[in-house]
Amino acid sequence: MKRLVLLLTVILAACSDDNVPDVSSEKAAADALQALQGAANAADGKALYAACAACHGAAGEGNSALNSPSLVNQQDWYLERQLNAFRSGVRGSDPKDGYGAQMQAIAKTLPDEAAVKAVVSYISDLKAKPAEKTLDGNVKRGADYYSNLCGACHGPEAEGNDKLQAPALAGVDDWYLLKQFNHFRDGIRGADEADRYGYQMGMMGKTLPDDDVAMDVIAYIQSLAD
Repeated sequence: MKRLVLLLTVILAACSDDNVPDVSSEKAAADALQALQGAANAADGKALYAACAACHGAAGEGNSALNSPSLVNQQDWYLERQLNAFRSGVRGSDPKDGYGAQMQAIAKTLPDEAAVKAVVSYISDLKAKPAEKTLDGNVKRGADYYSNLCGACHGPEAEGNDKLQAPALAGVDDWYLLKQFNHFRDGIRGADEADRYGYQMGMMGKTLPDDDVAMDVIAYIQSLAD
């Protein structure tokens, strides 16, 4: 119990500019921690997911108001890698990443690898549905930049490449992709060399010339899910 209280304190303290979790997000995180109390000692994916549902939705559909992306459009191995990155502190430790700190606190309540695999397995059984479009951009220009800079790893249709450990991007929330791209570009995510693939993306995040082009690339990626 003391550990859960400490983790909740971390969540409530995490803040910076537009990355400050709002009151509703803080409440959802507190509810998530409470749900984990009854499931943390058992590799029961459904029970463990109850904590995730507080923010990510019962069907894994996500909730942009809580800054929580859809989970059902992301690959199992990638979700597992990110949960472990949060658990180890490789991701979510930057003081400018308030929501990342929130996820780190939640992920650290998963007691072992079996629990991580169990919750990811449960998510994989949820019905996948491409996230809705929320951003606009020049799709044609985005296609050109994507083909030259992103497609070699993430695939020509943004379908991902398991062998390169590059996740699928098509179908993932466009607003979330933009936020994470900006985090890579600004060194908020991927700055730790222990995060091999995040570190690679940190370097790639600096290759696009400006915010408008980043928006165009993500608008193109979103179009591939239609």
